[in-house]
This record gives sequence, C-alpha cells and structure tokens, in this order.
Amino acid sequence: MTNPRQLTLFGESVSSEPPDPTSDPPPRPTRLGRAAIEYRPAGAILTKATGFMEEYDFTLNPYSGCAFGCTYCYAAFFSRASGSMTGAERRDRWGRWVQVKENAVRLLEKRRKRLDGTLIYMSSVTDPYQPIERKLKLTRQLLEILARRHRPKLVVQTRSPDVVRDADLFREIEANGGRVQVNLTVTTDDEDVRKAFEPSCPSNARRLAAARQLVEEGIQSCITMTPLLLVRDAKEFAASLLATGVEKFIIQPFHFQRGKFVAGTRDDALAIVAEKLRRGRGQVMPRYRDHYNQAEHVIRQRLERAGCRLGEGKDGFNPPF
Repeated sequence: MTNPRQLTLFGESVSSEPPDPTSDPPPRPTRLGRAAIEYRPAGAILTKATGFMEEYDFTLNPYSGCAFGCTYCYAAFFSRASGSMTGAERRDRWGRWVQVKENAVRLLEKRRKRLDGTLIYMSSVTDPYQPIERKLKLTRQLLEILARRHRPKLVVQTRSPDVVRDADLFREIEANGGRVQVNLTVTTDDEDVRKAFEPSCPSNARRLAAARQLVEEGIQSCITMTPLLLVRDAKEFAASLLATGVEKFIIQPFHFQRGKFVAGTRDDALAIVAEKLRRGRGQVMPRYRDHYNQAEHVIRQRLERAGCRLGEGKDGFNPPF
C-alpha cells in the first residue's frame, strides 16, 4: 500500500488524499468558537454570477455565513431567513452562525455538463477556508471534483492561510488544463486595527506568509487589499507586499454606506473608525478618504515601480484569465 501524500501546514502534517469512503464520516460539530454550525441542503452549488461578479459564469459558496465575521463585510446584507432566524436576525448575528451546504458534494458530483473553461469564483458571500473547513474539508472535496472531472478557470478568494493546504489540488487543476488564481485578502499592517475590524481572522502577517508560500508552490496568486483599512506605515506595508513575490494586487477603500451590491459596513464599524482617527462621526469619512488616498498613492508607486499590477475595485476583480 502506498503512503498517502502529505503536506505540511504551519508545522502540522496533513494528508492530501481523498477521504476513504468506507471510513466513518467525520463528526458534525454544532458549534465552533462563538459560531453555531447548522447543516442544510442547498438547491444548487453553482450560482449564476451577477452584480459585482457578473464577469464570471458561476459563484461557488460551500457555506452560508462566515465565522470570521468582519465588521465591514458586505455579505452580511445578503443573509436570508432560514430556520428559526429572520434575515434581519442573521445580519445582526453575522459571524456567529455558519450554514454548511450538506449536499454540496453530491450536487457537484451529479453535474453532467463539463465545466471546462467555465469561470468560477469561490467564494462571493462566505470564506471557503473559514475555521469549520478544517474539520469538514468540504471545500477540499469540491476542489477534488473540479480537479478530476473538469477543467475550470477558478478564482479562490479567502483571508485564511489554510488555503495553502490545497496547493496540490490547484496544481492538479492546472495540470489537467484548467486555471487557478488564489486571492488572499490583506487589509492593514496594524494589528490593533485588524483586531478591531477582523477579531476572528488570522493575522495579516500570517496571510502574507501564506501568499509567499503559494508563490513558492507555483500557484498564481493575487493580494486583495479590499478594503484597505488604516495603515501605520505605507512604505513598509508596500515592502511587505513585495516580499511575498506576488505580482498582482487589487485595492479599494473602505465604504461606509449601506446598500445591496455595494461593499457596505455595519454601524459599529463607523464607531471604530472614528475612534482610530480620533474624529467625530461627522469627520470620519473625509478624514479616512484622505488617509486612504495618501496610502494608496505610496503603495501604488512602489508596486508599479517593481513591475507589479494594481487593479482597483470591480475592474480589479475581473477574471484574470
């Protein structure tokens, strides 16, 4: 019997072989940290892309909700009533619930039409590598199907260093004629700011390390500063971005307004920004915009001087292949 392939993830050895179908299914946790975990069937796993992602053919979201629960996350506004909670309750409890699409693997397996050349964005309203993925490996199972039955053009969006676990499958998709780009979100060089806005997320330093590892693994990568929060030192921040070896970047500002199909934010984020900028609420938006413009100018200058590409907003997220 051959030994299972192994890959090291932050000092831990992780098997990259598919699960043994004869073994007992993994336990289904109902709580992870502060997030309640629910299991519900989905009507579809591939959804026609619209709005911000309209240049893609499909979005693929293994989960609904996200335990990272960033205070500014626009995805909260797409929460719908389900189970015992209304849509408003789900929005208010964003970060404290996750729905697992328990039939996601079966839905993708049942698809007869090949996805060769199909543009797929994973994921648009959740993070495919949020903490529950470590236990369920649902994202990995979906990638295995894409790698072995299809040749998609896949963009993976995450803010988790755990994405490096699946470097073998990204390479397999490419070897079989598909394409893959991994987008890693990095938002600031200030851990105090990160903890205020993204208290349940891995540090930005770990994300930068993961981006560097993906480049070393030969995976096409992009760093998305979306949104770019308050930056302590724009020059040093740009240097840390360049040190990853990544050559493609996307940037956009933090948005304060609410509204569908707009990168919005929840009310508490405005209070955090006001405190960090030491301004009253009425002065926050123009003061932040000045800060963003100055930081963006420095970052753009240094990235472009190094021969890197820096896209902005919706255009920056257009399919890279």
